[in-house]
Amino acid sequence: MYAMKHFHFRLGMRTTKTGIAVLLCILIYHFFDRQYTMIAALSAVFALREDISATFTFGKARILGNTLGAVGAIIFALISQYFHYNFWIELFLIPLLVIGIIVLFDGLDYNAGIIGSVATLLIIIYTIPHGQSVLYAFQRLLDTVIGVAVAIIVNRVIKTPKPKKEQEITSKETELEEELTSLEKQKEALKKSSSD
Repeated sequence: MYAMKHFHFRLGMRTTKTGIAVLLCILIYHFFDRQYTMIAALSAVFALREDISATFTFGKARILGNTLGAVGAIIFALISQYFHYNFWIELFLIPLLVIGIIVLFDGLDYNAGIIGSVATLLIIIYTIPHGQSVLYAFQRLLDTVIGVAVAIIVNRVIKTPKPKKEQEITSKETELEEELTSLEKQKEALKKSSSD
């Protein structure tokens, strides 16, 4: 009873849609026997926003960020492989790639992609099987695209109802527009009758 009086728990549409998006990612990965459900599910969670427009914007940032992170990881893997996985390459190249990503996104004024890009870079670098750099990076990028696509589809199919106050305002606006149209017609009719 204490929790009910002192805390505000609620199950909103965005929470429900997020759960549905994760469920769909799990099902897709199960049926297509794909690994790394986590990447798709996290991408869906990060991308799913209050409406389709915001979901699309965040999804685009996520895909762009992950693409740049994957490219950075491929660069690291190729250079690292060339130098026989030397620790000094790891020690200096990874921080330089992180700095490069941040500077690039900041320069493009696209800060929404920084965290996802750096996270992708580090996840791929530190979980990549040796010799599979390019394929692995593309697979993780595909996982991200799948998660974002699921979020967009869920947000497109399951509409978030407008809040009651917003519905009231929209209803009042419609009434006022109709009344204004009616008054304009009456005004025109008066002008016609006075000119006759």
